[in-house]
Amino acid sequence: MARVLATENRGRLLSMAGAFVSLDAPTGDCPSCGGPMLVLKTVQRTGRTMDLGSFTARETVTVCAARCRHASGQLVTGRSEDLARRLPPGDVAGYDLMVYVGLARFLGHRQREEIRADLERETGLSISSGEVSTLSRRFLCYLRALHEERSPSLAAALRQDGGWPLHVDATGEDGRGTLLVAFAGWREWVVGAWKIPTERAEAVLPRLLEVAERFGDPCAVMRDLGRAMIPAVASFVAARKIVIPVLSCHEHFLADIGGDLLASGHDELWRSFRDKGLRTALRTLARDIGKKLGPEIGAARRALLAWQEERDAGHRLPGGRQGLAVVRSLAQWVLDYPADGTYGSFPFDRPWLDLYDRVLTGRRAADAFLRCSPKDRAVRTALTRICRALDPVVADEGCARAAAALRKRAALFDEFRDILRILPKNTSDDEAERASGRRLTPEEAQEELRDIRQDLDRFRAELVERRPARGPAGDLRDAIDEIFAHLDRHQDSLWGHAIALPAAAGGGIRLVDRTNNVEENFFHRMKHWERRRSGRKILTHDFENLPAEAALAENLRHPDYVSILCGSHEELPAAFARLDAQRRDAVRAGLPEVPVRRRAAPDMTESASLPAPDRNIVRTEAMDRRIREAARSRAPHSRYMAG
Repeated sequence: MARVLATENRGRLLSMAGAFVSLDAPTGDCPSCGGPMLVLKTVQRTGRTMDLGSFTARETVTVCAARCRHASGQLVTGRSEDLARRLPPGDVAGYDLMVYVGLARFLGHRQREEIRADLERETGLSISSGEVSTLSRRFLCYLRALHEERSPSLAAALRQDGGWPLHVDATGEDGRGTLLVAFAGWREWVVGAWKIPTERAEAVLPRLLEVAERFGDPCAVMRDLGRAMIPAVASFVAARKIVIPVLSCHEHFLADIGGDLLASGHDELWRSFRDKGLRTALRTLARDIGKKLGPEIGAARRALLAWQEERDAGHRLPGGRQGLAVVRSLAQWVLDYPADGTYGSFPFDRPWLDLYDRVLTGRRAADAFLRCSPKDRAVRTALTRICRALDPVVADEGCARAAAALRKRAALFDEFRDILRILPKNTSDDEAERASGRRLTPEEAQEELRDIRQDLDRFRAELVERRPARGPAGDLRDAIDEIFAHLDRHQDSLWGHAIALPAAAGGGIRLVDRTNNVEENFFHRMKHWERRRSGRKILTHDFENLPAEAALAENLRHPDYVSILCGSHEELPAAFARLDAQRRDAVRAGLPEVPVRRRAAPDMTESASLPAPDRNIVRTEAMDRRIREAARSRAPHSRYMAG
């Protein structure tokens, strides 16, 4: 019955397409002099809305009989309020159509053709792909304007919480499309988002000041350890003349230490593998055996599974395709070193050290298989090829020394990681929330913070005892000194997460997250959905063209934010219409016009090497021609063209 009713309603709507509507003339007297209003003209206007479909409206415009004027000098006129509530000024697409497209694009992450198809199926409206893009951008402009207009009410909600911790971070793709986001940590609202040329202190500071002007001063700031973010936040606190905790993300702090401790040895292993062609040789071997198995590879895989279940103390390899499948799987096992990682990124995982360990283990396994020499010549030859690929690494004393030194430093780093309770990426949600303090009572979270701090102080004292004063253990001494240097540099920003709430907010203590993961996860979700929408793994082009206000659209997933902003998603079109009505009233009153569709902020001086506007100019044929002509010319005073 529901489907039948929907089909009937859609049919009725389609039958109204292109309907001609005559609107009643506005009623009432002149708001200035109280005199009568006369008909000035009749105009026709086309429109498309979700509830009415396509239509043409005849609108009667009235004017004050005494020709009164607003403070701006405009004549006092009257127009249809009903039409103004449906259509933006100068546009054909209605507010509800714009909201439908915007929500589908930025909350549903639908492609343009999907949005077009859904719209035509549901309402009978047919729009072009270009119009979908236009309406998407227009939706973000209105959303930003509404966010700014409602910022006093949003700020009041944050004050009721007892304040708000500011999480600030930036992201991009391949150094382009840098998106700076200011986050209200406890509510997980985006309070500001901007595109900046690069992550520099002078680009970040004005944005932080803008957020403080709109939402008030935060009760704490959580940042990473970037060269731009540290001075930007310090300048922000000094400019606002506030005394608040400035906190370093514990995970970034740990990653910074790990990078300095492990990068040199880790890179040395990588260079050794690259120079020896290790991975290339193993991939080639696995590919060659796969080609040799050909159509029988499925049966070979089944035979390999059967071999895995056997318990053969002699480690004898079978012959034929089953033996080749075992040798192929040995090469693949060595190449599958990422499976040993638990954290997902360096320095928490050391993939090249994991590869080195698998090389040693794989070579010992090959020795065991060779001791019971396979009778099948092809299997024996393939196994010998694996040994030839692994032997240069196994025999390299430089690799062994680098791996041994890396293990010692990694052991120090892992001790540090355990003390700071930084959990692996594959940790369950419950464990992760408990580690971040979200599943703990304020008292439990405070106690855990005290435990972490005490453990860290104890670890530092132990390192003083373990540090070799002299002798051959110079590498260990340097590693410990590196840890001391980081602790001395950042110790003041590692603590201070307990925020005392005012009595108006119920008093007590509330904790700021120890990490900036709330914002890191936000960026991860944005990129995940953009990849799903575009089908592209590399988002360089997408992020460069993605408006900063797309981050604000993520707030529409939070019911508390939407309730303050407009009430509900269904009320967004009416809220956008009120913005335009307020703008018209401001213009009539002679106030400076602030267009809804203006840019969020003026462009800053570009510092990126080749931003998109410059790239469009530099990559022209005319530019290429001018440079090449100049290069071929012989300037009379050029000392470089001699000879």
